[in-house]
Amino acid sequence: MSPSSQDGSSRSLPKKNPCLSFWQRTTRACPLLHANQNTAVPSRSKYVVIGSGISGGLTAFELIEGGVRGEDIIILEAREAASGASSRNAGHVRPDAFRGFSAYAKVHGEEQALEIIANERLVLEKVDEFTKKHGVQCDFNLTRTFDVCMTPEFAAYEAESFDAYKSAGGDVSHISFYEGQEAQAKTKVNGAVAAYEWPAGSSHPAKLAQFLLQAVVARGGTLFTFCPATELRRNESEPELWNVHTPRGVVTAEQIVHCTNAHAALLLPHLEPYIEPNRAQAHSLIPTSSFAAENALQNTFSLRYSLHHFYSLIQRRNDGTLVLGVSRSNPTLSEETRAGVYSTDDTSYNEEIVQDALQSFNKIFPDFDSAGAVHGEGLDHVWTGIIAMTTDSVPFVGAIESLPGQFICAGFNGHGMARIFTCAPGVAKIMLGKEWNDTGLPECFRFSEERLARLSTKTTPSVW
Repeated sequence: MSPSSQDGSSRSLPKKNPCLSFWQRTTRACPLLHANQNTAVPSRSKYVVIGSGISGGLTAFELIEGGVRGEDIIILEAREAASGASSRNAGHVRPDAFRGFSAYAKVHGEEQALEIIANERLVLEKVDEFTKKHGVQCDFNLTRTFDVCMTPEFAAYEAESFDAYKSAGGDVSHISFYEGQEAQAKTKVNGAVAAYEWPAGSSHPAKLAQFLLQAVVARGGTLFTFCPATELRRNESEPELWNVHTPRGVVTAEQIVHCTNAHAALLLPHLEPYIEPNRAQAHSLIPTSSFAAENALQNTFSLRYSLHHFYSLIQRRNDGTLVLGVSRSNPTLSEETRAGVYSTDDTSYNEEIVQDALQSFNKIFPDFDSAGAVHGEGLDHVWTGIIAMTTDSVPFVGAIESLPGQFICAGFNGHGMARIFTCAPGVAKIMLGKEWNDTGLPECFRFSEERLARLSTKTTPSVW
């Protein structure tokens, strides 16, 4: 199981010199950022978690909650702690309320599509519950979100999706609908054709990831940063065990869980056809007076011109910073820029996307008045992150039966914050000997060789 390292492939290690996101710039004092960066790994550990993002941290946390001794767990991270997609997203904790239903149904059937949507709604509740129970200082804000239709064509698409979901028995009691002048008044978007509103949230994802790691370490777990797992081999004398090779030694493990998202095929090369890294970009903006104080936005947004041309937006409650994400396949961008999405390079950003984001934001919210901004207002920072797209648009979760003792929780399709808080507890249960039905997850999330056999890189549904 020796990896290749081609750029743009899921069989590559994360870049060694990534840029810092807005979230990472504000968590530079976290004590575990460089934990054990020069320490040799132990020769043995019962559990090895590969990846220190929210998925890896929560899986380790749930193993301990399930009775595992913290001292029996180590977490391996290729770079600084929580340096991947978890600390690079756009700050949303935003479940899909109905839009992806038809696309999911085409691939997984209506019953599973209903379960996928219901599971995302449950994740929002789980994040809210977890942050309150443990007093997590991650700026979590439970609020409501708008799906804003910016064109008549997309308004028609959303209406069709809503009707299909409702007709199949989907719960729409928590969704409000507005159109025309009412949609514009509710959203403050002058060009809104229609809008749907439902519960959602926002958070400081790096603070959440760091909390999980600190909680695991406080209970006996050990984190090794700048210590990638580079190869997995069966132990020759004890073939039921695995040797995890790292630059700082080899650790023999009983169970390994891959929480490596877009980089999963590095150590699981048979996944390469089914998981694709995508480069996403986000921007932080300091509000002008028209978006400050009592004028601050209370809702989060997805502003959509078409299925693949959209912008995400939150405004942080505690400091007012706006975080603007850009869709990965925006047709207004050049072919070269759109082709550049298929990459694992998170070291820099794309200037064309910056200009598109700012121009579009000013068009959607003309009151922002960038031209009249004083020094310190407007664009603050730009960053990229690598997300993982699977060929059937749902995560890989569970035991890897062809590799006994190995498990996976990865492939979140840019929707990790709406999925991880059920997926990570689910994989932890499987590792502790529970059955799939005990996880409560949709069956289509379950990793299996049969599922891989059904997949094709040409059948990706248009969900996002």
